Amino acid sequence: MAASLRLFTVLGPAQKFQFRIFTKLVRPLSSGSNQYDYDLIVIGGGSGGLACSKEAAQLGRRVAVLDYVDPSPQGTVWGLGGTCVNVGCIPKKLMHHASLLGEAVKGAAKYGWDVPQETKHSWEVLVGGVQNHLRSLNWGHRVALKDKSVDYLNAYGTFVDAHTIKATTRSGKETILTADRFVIATGMRPKYPQMEGAREYAHSSDDLFSLQKPPGKTLVVGASYVALECAGFLTGLGYDVTVMMRSIPLRGFDQQMAELVIDNMVSHGTRVLRGCVPQQILKQASGELAVTWQRQTGGPGSAVDADDSDEFSTVLLAIGREPCTKSLNLDVAGVKMNESTGFIVGSEEESERTSVPNIYAIGDVLQDRPELTPVAIKAGKLLARRLYDGATEHMDYVNVPTTVFTPLEYGCVGLSEENAVQLHGEDNVEVYHAFYKPLEYIIPERNHQQCYIKMVCSRQDEKILGLHFLGPHAGEVIQGFGFAVKCGATRGQLTSVVGIHPTCAEEVIKMHVTKRSGEDATVTGC
Repeated sequence: MAASLRLFTVLGPAQKFQFRIFTKLVRPLSSGSNQYDYDLIVIGGGSGGLACSKEAAQLGRRVAVLDYVDPSPQGTVWGLGGTCVNVGCIPKKLMHHASLLGEAVKGAAKYGWDVPQETKHSWEVLVGGVQNHLRSLNWGHRVALKDKSVDYLNAYGTFVDAHTIKATTRSGKETILTADRFVIATGMRPKYPQMEGAREYAHSSDDLFSLQKPPGKTLVVGASYVALECAGFLTGLGYDVTVMMRSIPLRGFDQQMAELVIDNMVSHGTRVLRGCVPQQILKQASGELAVTWQRQTGGPGSAVDADDSDEFSTVLLAIGREPCTKSLNLDVAGVKMNESTGFIVGSEEESERTSVPNIYAIGDVLQDRPELTPVAIKAGKLLARRLYDGATEHMDYVNVPTTVFTPLEYGCVGLSEENAVQLHGEDNVEVYHAFYKPLEYIIPERNHQQCYIKMVCSRQDEKILGLHFLGPHAGEVIQGFGFAVKCGATRGQLTSVVGIHPTCAEEVIKMHVTKRSGEDATVTGC
């Protein structure tokens, strides 16, 4: 290092610039133990695992990534990148946008565009475009790993001991690999109910985005954000869609907002069956799927009121997801899991570290953590920096913003109204709210009845505890306000900001009516 500094002092300006670039490109030698094949092996090639592996490699470590996709019951597999890239966020948002374009076309005539009376959508063209983009992302991830000198193995990893795994390829070839540290980032896969015909005939979100033929009349079973997002864009693309919910929609989200989401979906043509549980799926000679379900009165667990049935072309199961941990042989390595759920239990001192000091977990496999792609990415990068760069910053899992991409998007950050009341007491919570009308909805006379915002505040100092936005481009809107909530902003600070007019986002900082007052919360003008 001293010699390098002496050299630097005698170089000219141009040479000094080239020297700086050279020193940035030269990776430092690994200081890990050479008794192992790698300093770090990441099991799982999703967003979190890729982020962690590339960050560690950038810091000069010997890194390998194992990624293997078990086929879905319908035989669907995909490339490197995990759920988000292949069967989650990316294809979902593209199909959601396709459905919004269809709605825009319907309103275009009132804006002066000469639009045909009847428009037709091609499912095959949409799927082809989506899959082409996903394949380019798969290739891009492989190139990025190679550029960072990360070894990529398309193989399934199972622990032999705390420093050893067995990597098995699809053809059955086995390789033993050792590492100083491991990161488990295997993510989650859809659940299937114990029901006749579920695995044989139903699809999940793992299958939908590559479905080769139009789904036709579709039954979506579930009330999760996956269920509602898929049902929403399928309705928007022109298909006959029914959502079957056992209990409440969007469990874990603010329930007033969730009910408004459902109301909006119904207004767009989605049929919703509440308090219903499917019992059987049978394939008919025609190829259609006959579904029988039980309808309950009084909510889940109550007496059965009646049995109903109908035929559908496609049944989409979206009843939840479970972590991919049960076949990793974690018990052999000594990693503690929640036996009933399969989630990995993080340590109290450092949430990403498991019960085994050299084994870590990030993303959806960790118990009681937000199941969101950006969370896994950030946690993975921060973990690599702590392990190999002397950093001390930990992932903060509080006040993480997110958005549900239903036809009317729902973005939120912080506490729901129910959770705020539960934590602080009803007398200590103030809720500001507003029903508003997006300007772009006026000319095409679009339904705006569910466009709604609410800000949940501490009544004492008006610190914002939660912010909920239902309307166009909710994800774009809530991202910026998420920063304010993360920084502990108060309602007074937010309302001191000048709004951008005319936008939907400005309605957030204009809110002044409280629920407690009982006044009309409808926005009537500028």
